[in-house]
Amino acid sequence: MLASAAFDDWGQLLELSPPSINLIQTIRTSDPSRLVGGGRGNVCGRYPSQKMGVTIQFESHKVELPIICQLERDDSVLEYYDQPPSIKLEYLSAKGRKLGVLHTPDFFVLRTDSAGWEECKPEQSLVELAQKQPNRYICERGQWICPPGIAFAQQFNLYYRIRTDSEINWVWQRNWNFLADYLQHEDWSNIASLAILEIDDLLRAHPGIYLLDLLECLQTATPDDLYTLIATERVYVDLEKYSLAEPSKCLVFADPIAATTHSLNFYKPEIARPQAPIVDLAAGSELLWDGKALTIVHVGNTEVVLRVSATQELLQLTKDELDNIFRQGKITQPSTSTTPYSESQIQADAWQNFRQASPDDQAEALRRYEIIEPYLRGNPPQNETTSLRTIRHWKAKYMAADSACGCGYAGLLSRRNAKGNRNSKLPQNTLDLIEKFITEEYETIKQQSIRAVYGSMLNACERDGIVAPSYQTFCTAVKQRTGYEQTKKRQGRRAAYARKEIYWELSLTTPRHGDRPLEIVHIDHTLLDIETVCSRTNQLLGRPWATFAVDAYSRRLLAVYLTFDPPSYRSCLAILRLCVQRHGRMPQTIIVDNGSEFRSTYFETLLATFECTKKHRPPAQARFGSVCERLFGTSNTQFIHNLAGNTQITRNVRQVTKSVDPKCHAVWTLELLSEHLTIWAYEVYDTNVHPSLGQSPRDNFEAGLFVGGNRTHRMIPYDENFKILTLPTTTSGKAKVQPGNGVKIHYIYYWSNSFRNPDIENSFVPVRYDPFDIGTAYAYVKNQWVKCDAQYYTIFQNCSEKELKIATEELRKQRQNHSGQSAISAKKLAEFLETAASQENIQQQRMKDLATNGALKSLDNSSPKNSINSPPPEAERPQTTLDLVSSDKSTENALPSNSSSTGGGDCSTTEGLEIYDEF
Repeated sequence: MLASAAFDDWGQLLELSPPSINLIQTIRTSDPSRLVGGGRGNVCGRYPSQKMGVTIQFESHKVELPIICQLERDDSVLEYYDQPPSIKLEYLSAKGRKLGVLHTPDFFVLRTDSAGWEECKPEQSLVELAQKQPNRYICERGQWICPPGIAFAQQFNLYYRIRTDSEINWVWQRNWNFLADYLQHEDWSNIASLAILEIDDLLRAHPGIYLLDLLECLQTATPDDLYTLIATERVYVDLEKYSLAEPSKCLVFADPIAATTHSLNFYKPEIARPQAPIVDLAAGSELLWDGKALTIVHVGNTEVVLRVSATQELLQLTKDELDNIFRQGKITQPSTSTTPYSESQIQADAWQNFRQASPDDQAEALRRYEIIEPYLRGNPPQNETTSLRTIRHWKAKYMAADSACGCGYAGLLSRRNAKGNRNSKLPQNTLDLIEKFITEEYETIKQQSIRAVYGSMLNACERDGIVAPSYQTFCTAVKQRTGYEQTKKRQGRRAAYARKEIYWELSLTTPRHGDRPLEIVHIDHTLLDIETVCSRTNQLLGRPWATFAVDAYSRRLLAVYLTFDPPSYRSCLAILRLCVQRHGRMPQTIIVDNGSEFRSTYFETLLATFECTKKHRPPAQARFGSVCERLFGTSNTQFIHNLAGNTQITRNVRQVTKSVDPKCHAVWTLELLSEHLTIWAYEVYDTNVHPSLGQSPRDNFEAGLFVGGNRTHRMIPYDENFKILTLPTTTSGKAKVQPGNGVKIHYIYYWSNSFRNPDIENSFVPVRYDPFDIGTAYAYVKNQWVKCDAQYYTIFQNCSEKELKIATEELRKQRQNHSGQSAISAKKLAEFLETAASQENIQQQRMKDLATNGALKSLDNSSPKNSINSPPPEAERPQTTLDLVSSDKSTENALPSNSSSTGGGDCSTTEGLEIYDEF
């Protein structure tokens, strides 16, 4: 981003007026004017911009997100801001009425030589909008413009531009996603010289080698070395033409000159061959010879007879002579030929008959042709059983079809199913009345039955003297309209979603499941179909929640987390912690639903810290998350539904008796269930052949790493620093160090001996707390995180944030009638927890927390299995954002700022999240 002095110099270079400078400064210092949503099936999300240092909102991952990638990589782009303040557009409506609308463009972009607003829209939607708003959207010479937007921008010497999906090069976009990890760390100086030498030798010896062959030839170098050289343009690949995700088709060269030379050497122009004229020699066809019209009278086996139209003279030529004259171009066939049917017409008519014929009709026509074929050749059989009259009839139909449409076989098609008058016999007013009652009475949210609507229609027919249809006819008319639209009118769009046709992506964009492992990961929650008990008291604890992280490319379960708490930010942070523990990496893109836990400040800050793009599935459209949703069903059918206490039978509540009630048969504890579920996920499911892959998820994952690279420079050490980063913080992200007491978090004081330093007292330090253990918190003091113990540690130890919330609510309820309404202190909370430990709600939550902690600790202490590689030592690992968080004096600049996004960043300027507002 531009510094203040650099911005002033830029403004002077463009000779912008003071109002323009003030306008741009307002945009630069303002938060986004709106939060994007995923309406109309759009996939919205946030992109972690390296250029801007914040997360950028996008409302469509097929238009806006690719444009963001172009802005990110364009050297002429200095800054860009999403959802700038609204501007007013004035234009005439289609009826000539003057309109003034407030419009929020998608981006405001500062370039080296210009600045202005940019609006992104699919070209198809622009065609529809141009019909409704012809004075707002206009297409001139293939370029879409917005005259009112241009007029507004010209007041400030700025531009207004419409950008469409037609300008997106999807091959380049796919390569951008593939190389994103390497483009963010463009440095090939740390690659071993022997590896560079090996790659250079292979490219010099084999110019234009395919990427797959090159990867198989590497011995010293790794795929990561090769992709780093491609990202830094040290090795040349035409990224706008060849896709790196298709290594068997992607050509690799040492440099652009080698690529140009290779294309010239292997270019072989096609030799133009003279085409013989196509002339119809059928009788009756007209020809032109030296300007005179001729008509073909007779076509024999070797000779052709022609008649001169002017003199009626006959000319007799052999077929060879006529063919030579045709090739010399002396005889041509006029476009207005008297030939009854051209070749295309013959094909159209014949295929039309074929499409209308049933398989039985086809078989019958073939049988008839086999019978009359000897008669067509002039060799009738001696022992024919079919009557001669029938043969003559079939032969006449064959000859008539051959003369009419050029295909005699079509005349033998009987089309028995098409016989008879199948049109409705009812009068038109009856048909109109049927249509009216179906539309206005049946297809409504009242959801009347067919019989009820039919009865109303009978009354209308009797009253108006109209012929009434039968009930069966009315039912047939209703069923003919069955589908998405009818269900939507009767039950709403969510109920009709199951009947909506699948969206077929016919144009090349980017694969919806990614091109490599850990490129796209789905995270979602589900309530498991099993009842569990406490391991200590055997008391029923209910059904646990499971959180899955699924790799879309390989269908591999990257992490599994179980808890009794409903979906919250704690589950999101825990699943990412387990993913890094097992695989040493964070995903490039995470796809989630629209739950509030996925929009929490803590979750978005963690994703922004590690440069992960977040995408939200459209609301109520489960197919966008089918990878994860199907895995929920697989886990139930293969594992959960085979355990004692599963809740399959509760789907039919009236059939549940005490003898079969799952609550009476529950034996599984959360610790044991978590242990065995992870064994199923990481060992059983992971090694079984997946039907859509043709191999196991583990094998597909490892094969994808061979082609896509291990990307070791993106490895994250699973150490104490990373664990602390997965913990939440307070609303402001900081707390004041009060002398003798420490920092106060959620009414509780936390103390560390580091607070004794006079330089630390009365200062504000970044803090984080453990939602599963309120007795522990962390503070960032003197460039390191220090552990802090809570006041009344023995009481708050192993007490979860959820339990503390319940106790707080109970204490507030007891004191709500007191006029003083004294503040809730740690001492009062501790006393209340001691006296209220026997209360059912707190006791039950405490047992659930103990079970959750036991399951989490068993997963946290287990060694990573099937990980890519162990994380590199701290001294050998390139510096990432995590190092900045650990080394800088303050985490304010380490975490993304919030000047352009309300997601990740400084918590003090985001959602204003209260202490206990996300459960």
